[in-house]
Amino acid sequence: MKKADIFEFYRRLAELNPSPETELESVNIYTLLVAVVLSAQSTDAGVNKATRALFATVRDPQAMVELGEAGLKSHIKTIGLFNTKARNVIALSHLLIDKFGGEVPTDRDALETLPGVGRKTANVVLNVALGAETFPVDTHVFRVANRTGLAKGKTVMAVETILERQTPQPFRTHAHHWLILHGRYTCKARTPECWRCPVIDLCAFRPKSLPPAKIPASIR
Repeated sequence: MKKADIFEFYRRLAELNPSPETELESVNIYTLLVAVVLSAQSTDAGVNKATRALFATVRDPQAMVELGEAGLKSHIKTIGLFNTKARNVIALSHLLIDKFGGEVPTDRDALETLPGVGRKTANVVLNVALGAETFPVDTHVFRVANRTGLAKGKTVMAVETILERQTPQPFRTHAHHWLILHGRYTCKARTPECWRCPVIDLCAFRPKSLPPAKIPASIR
C-alpha cells in the first residue's frame, strides 16, 4: 500500500471511530494485564463475562495470590485453557510482589519476564494503560494487515515491524485498535464484508465479497 493510501486508510477508520478503546474490561493496569493474559485464544466478551465478578474484589497481585489458583479457576473456568492461564496469573502475581513491589512494570522487557506474558500482551498493556505507540499483532491485525496490503508479512513480528515503520501520525497510538475492530466486525476471517468496508478501494483483497442478497441462491 502506498504512503498516501496508508494515511487515507487510517484517516477513514479514525473518522468512523475517533477514540477507539479495547473491549476488554479492567479497573487498573494490573487487572488489564490479567485480562489480556486471559484473552489469549479467547474472545474479549468471554473474558469480560468471567472477570466482572473477579475484578469486583481482586484488583492487585496480593489479592490474587490470596484468592489462589483454585479460587481463580472457579471464576475463569468458562475461558479456554483456564488451567494454564490460572497457573500463569498466580505465578505472575507472585513475581510482581517479589520483584516489582506489587506494581506492574512499565517496560516491555520487564513485562515479558512475567509468566504468560509475551510481546503482544506487553504491547497491549503499554498501549492501553500508558498510551505508548506500540503495535500489538493478534490474529485480527495479522489478517487485516496482510489481506489489505497495509503490512504484508509472513510472521507476527514482520507485520509489527512494518506497521511500526509505516503507520503515520496522528494514527500511531490507536492504530492497532482500529485494525482489531475492523477485523472483528468488517474484515472477518471467513468472509470479509467488503460491501460495507470504508476502505474497500484502498484494499488489495480480490475478489471483493458480495452482499448476501447478491450471492446466487445456488451457491449460498
